[in-house]
Amino acid sequence: MASTKFYGTGRRKSSVARVYLVPGTGKITINKRDIDEYFGLETLKVVVRQPLMATETADKFDVLVNVHGGGFTGQAGAIRHGISRALLEADAEYRPVLKSAGYLTRDPRMKERKKYGLKAARRAPQFSKR
Repeated sequence: MASTKFYGTGRRKSSVARVYLVPGTGKITINKRDIDEYFGLETLKVVVRQPLMATETADKFDVLVNVHGGGFTGQAGAIRHGISRALLEADAEYRPVLKSAGYLTRDPRMKERKKYGLKAARRAPQFSKR
């Protein structure tokens, strides 16, 4: 019964999260650690659980996550995106709820690349008259 594992890829900034939903009791494991151990801030834990709360599936699935890149906030956003995509795979009926909440939208904001002749993306060398 391999179809009981639902997969979703979430991305935000430079973070990439691979999310697996397995029928269970609602345990969230991130990089083989419990969510409370992985994220220190309560707000990040809330962000991760948002799609599960919106679809009222918090106690129906165990969430297994592999995430890398970026900081904690970016990773939390990537996990939320991944969970939302995996929930769609589990049941397409969740789409209107997740879409209206904005959990399916990939956040397009990325770090701007450094340009030649500049010190950073937009930071120019200091101007001197002489």
